[in-house]
Amino acid sequence: MQESDKSTARQRKIAVLGSGAWGTAVAISVAHRHNVLMWGRNAQAMQQMAADRENKHYLAGFPFPTGLNVTADFDAAVAHAGDDGLLIAACPVAGLRPLLAALKGRKIPNLVWLCKGFEYETGLLPHQIFKEVLGDDIASGALSGPSFAQEVARGQPCALTIASTSEKLRDCVVSTVHGGTMRVYSSEDVIGVEVGGAVKNVLAIATGIADGLGLGMNARAALITRGLAEITRLGATLGGNIETFMGLTGMGDLILTCTGDLSRNRRVGLGLAKGKPLQEIVDELGHVAEGVPCAKAVRELSTKLGVEMPITHAVAAVLFDGEKPQDLVARMLARDPRGEAISPSAK
Repeated sequence: MQESDKSTARQRKIAVLGSGAWGTAVAISVAHRHNVLMWGRNAQAMQQMAADRENKHYLAGFPFPTGLNVTADFDAAVAHAGDDGLLIAACPVAGLRPLLAALKGRKIPNLVWLCKGFEYETGLLPHQIFKEVLGDDIASGALSGPSFAQEVARGQPCALTIASTSEKLRDCVVSTVHGGTMRVYSSEDVIGVEVGGAVKNVLAIATGIADGLGLGMNARAALITRGLAEITRLGATLGGNIETFMGLTGMGDLILTCTGDLSRNRRVGLGLAKGKPLQEIVDELGHVAEGVPCAKAVRELSTKLGVEMPITHAVAAVLFDGEKPQDLVARMLARDPRGEAISPSAK
């Protein structure tokens, strides 16, 4: 992973495809320096956003800068990026495949996705979904890292990583997004960046449960540390670089999501610890908590690959198998003592 200090060379046209909290936050951030058009499928909601100059449903309290406009016209949004602009796919993992399918046959200059997770039905990472739908000819990558939407929209400091095998795409994203309070690092390790971003959501549910049960800071530190070992084992087995998991999209994103009060996935764990039904917790959030479907997908994938991930499996058991949150703790404490390790072969 290399840091770049490139500043914005020129104004670029950007289309943000998706109008949830994170997509809106990124749109607000880059619209201070670029011409941004944000698309959402709900025409009435987009009209209201245009009138309010604010996304009151998903990110209330953050007015749009003059460089940001919105539309429900998908064709107009894609065309806005032109021949050398940037398309940012700002949808949950479940929505990535249909969004990419809608782009098939169109001229796409550069494309990045913000989603973090595995596609449940297939167990695929976002870059694998992209390859299935659009092939290898389009410069693409994952923009990821420790980031809460509210803080990014507020203009507080943030550091992200653009992961892509395309140097052209990495340079485009760095020159476009890097600047002001936003730092952008670059990496060729797409697998490592995506695995870190996906699995940390599951571990945030685990730490939320531990915090909700009042188990203390020691337990939280142990869960985060051993959770990082689980991320590293799975990521390295899939072909990621171990160094990546020590960086922003591994350790950094894990720490933020497991400890920050703005974390949706941590709030899922807190709700479970209080005995709330999962559906009630998700309904109260009003946003997608990617750790829920990801827990099931990662459990199945790790079982298939023979990668031991006890924390992830315990979370999935609480979410889907009817086990109680206290069972997660008992399951962790009952494990046999062993040497501390994070290598892919470690059990």
